[in-house]
Amino acid sequence: MSGSLPDRGETMMDKITLEKAKTIANKKGLKPGRVKGLTTLQFTKGTSSKVEVITWDEFEKGLAAKKLAVYEANGWMKLMRA
Repeated sequence: MSGSLPDRGETMMDKITLEKAKTIANKKGLKPGRVKGLTTLQFTKGTSSKVEVITWDEFEKGLAAKKLAVYEANGWMKLMRA
């Protein structure tokens, strides 16, 4: 038995513009959100009582303040350090 892990076919994530993120979010029914009582940003469907829906402007300002960017692979988005 070898000590290496099998290739999982991992997909590289690409940094995308906020405009592209908005388009993807719209298609998936997602909105910009912030965890209540925290500064944690995320995409949300708006159904969790723990996450408040915020404006895209607030989301963009939060990304800049935290030095985050939106990355995407196969329609899946993630916030990571820019």
